[in-house]
Amino acid sequence: MTKTVFTNGCFDILHPGHIELLTQARKLGDRLVVGINSDRSVKAIKGHERPFNTAEDRKAVLLSLKPVDEVLVFDELTPEKLIHDIKPSVLVKGGDWKPNEIIGADFVLANGGEVHSIPLVGTFSTSALVNDLRKERSNSDAEINDDHSHTSNSLKEHIKVFEELLLDDEGMIEQCADVILNTVRAGGKILICGNGGSAADAQHIAAEFVGRYETERKALPAIALTTDTSALTAISNDYSFEAVFSRQVSALAKEGDCLIAISTSGNSPNVIAAVMEARKLGCRIIGMTGAKGKKLASLSDAAILVPSERTARIQEAHITIAHIWCEAVDKMIAEEISS
Repeated sequence: MTKTVFTNGCFDILHPGHIELLTQARKLGDRLVVGINSDRSVKAIKGHERPFNTAEDRKAVLLSLKPVDEVLVFDELTPEKLIHDIKPSVLVKGGDWKPNEIIGADFVLANGGEVHSIPLVGTFSTSALVNDLRKERSNSDAEINDDHSHTSNSLKEHIKVFEELLLDDEGMIEQCADVILNTVRAGGKILICGNGGSAADAQHIAAEFVGRYETERKALPAIALTTDTSALTAISNDYSFEAVFSRQVSALAKEGDCLIAISTSGNSPNVIAAVMEARKLGCRIIGMTGAKGKKLASLSDAAILVPSERTARIQEAHITIAHIWCEAVDKMIAEEISS
């Protein structure tokens, strides 16, 4: 019986770290299948300037490598459906992914397979390469023009972020809204989590759904996983702070619910843990993050990467986007009542 190994990624700019990962993955079985994100899904998790190379070009390059036997393109943000289709014996990701963060790990393990997180070699990073290639744009939204006041610069940064969202992310904002609308239509509930300012946003969003936004409508089930101080302190004390949201998801979520996961960095361990638990239960995931939030985005069904690296600008955009979703819900309910 052929032992199939599967790994996935964007593989937009190949570097020695990728070659080593693929080489080590191939040694774990008889055949290596590589899943690559479509151009659309790369754009959704890496930002509108990516990919540099089309899916067909990336596929051709990978197929020229000795360790790779087959390359499959998937259009979703995660390879979960593809993993279920090919049923690999071995699932592999790079060492920057913990085993419990790897999409499809539960499925492969349940079928008697293996999951490996292969240690990274050196400090190779596609994102670092991109930043080097675009130094003139790196951290551009944090630059201060001495000719203007601090207030002026901050407002200009804010406007720039929103202009880029309008130009490049309108479709993704609407896709996220559709996930929420479908959840509400099906009688599911919305769970929301985040840390610090994102915790405040979680409470704000939940309150808009449970109460009302701008129009009178029925109350909608939404829970901010940031508000129960007894649960937060007990879970943190008895388990770990990393489990503070995932434990609540395990208790409260069911198939068909939606988790809105908020992390400006995209790397918050407790938010990632909540996402993985929600996925196990059959929830849909909306990720809200910033320009570098690729990990959270790649674990979500739909995601918003605000085009900024400044926490303040990212959070300002998050709450505006959430208000747009609230407007969409109000509009949907009003239309259904009128019809």
